[in-house]
Amino acid sequence: MSDYGLTLLALVLALGAQSVASGLALEVALRQPGRRAWMAVAIGAGLLALQHGYTLELGLRTGLYDLRPGVLGVVGGICLAAGVIGLRRQAGMPPPR
Repeated sequence: MSDYGLTLLALVLALGAQSVASGLALEVALRQPGRRAWMAVAIGAGLLALQHGYTLELGLRTGLYDLRPGVLGVVGGICLAAGVIGLRRQAGMPPPR
């Protein structure tokens, strides 16, 4: 697989992981009142997902890409999603389906 294809795949995975993290954090923030920290995590993860989407669009429209930020994005997104899932379990929420 070329570097270009690998970068686009990484950005798609990063976008998905950030979206999952944002959705789960938003669910906890809305179900348990007084959880401002969860709302901050949800907003931050949502903005990072939006950034990954814009970077993916740039790569698809213009052909501009950089492999390292794409790989760092997917690793960071997966780590954030795993952390949100772990913290969500500690907050007493059922596991995601």
